[in-house]
Amino acid sequence: MIVEKLAIVGTGLIGGSFSLALKQAGAVREVLGVGRNPASLDAALERGLIDRAADWAQAGQADCILLALPVGETAAVLKNLAPHLKAGAIVTDAGSTKVNVVVAARAALGARMADFVPGHPIAGSEQSGPGAARADLYQGRKVVLTPQADTRADAIATVTALWQAAGAQVETLDAALHDRVFAAVSHLPHLAAFALVDELAQRADGDTFFRFAASGFRDFTRIASSSPEMWRDIALANREAVLAELDAYVAALHALRSAVSAEDAEAVLAIFSRAREARNHWIHKKT
Repeated sequence: MIVEKLAIVGTGLIGGSFSLALKQAGAVREVLGVGRNPASLDAALERGLIDRAADWAQAGQADCILLALPVGETAAVLKNLAPHLKAGAIVTDAGSTKVNVVVAARAALGARMADFVPGHPIAGSEQSGPGAARADLYQGRKVVLTPQADTRADAIATVTALWQAAGAQVETLDAALHDRVFAAVSHLPHLAAFALVDELAQRADGDTFFRFAASGFRDFTRIASSSPEMWRDIALANREAVLAELDAYVAALHALRSAVSAEDAEAVLAIFSRAREARNHWIHKKT
């Protein structure tokens, strides 16, 4: 048993999967659920993701509270939660951006900032809601923590132990570096998928294109089925890093366009070959 009582704010895919994994591992005795949607809380109860629904005052009495919600809601949620936190309660999050979350936490928590452990599980799905939660979501996946200089060591240790009990591999990064890295390898791919699907959908004959789209298009655009609200918040929260990556990607597309326009077969082949080698190297290292 790592903690007696866990509270989850947001009982969908991320929070619900965390709860299921910890329950299976025997790492937590009771899980409380907090959410704005009564139907989602009912679904979480029905699936056994949580043991009971709770208000802010009850959630604040938990040993650890996970914020599993769109990053744009972090500041408001922390303001609601802060007055009710019992002594020693740990707060952590699962947001895809970290610098803005740290700023919001420092403003809302004040002296209790030492109890806040910023985190980001590198796992997910284009599916959302309590019905998408599964106990093995984090098995073998990375979770990045970005603790601050004043984060207490035992809070970091507890959050690390919880993620490890859920099956994850825990690493740490500086918050600003985290945001730069994930702007490139997570946020940009989602934006590219959304943009491509939206561009085709806006065409007068878009239905014809979708009718003939096959596995390559399906695989590339799978993540365009993700939560628009969540990814809107991520794009805006990590605006500077996202804009830098968009500029770099647009430059790369322009270079490819120039090579195709000039019928420069060697340049096109070089781009494709470098990309294939880099991706195969990455896949090989993962396995």
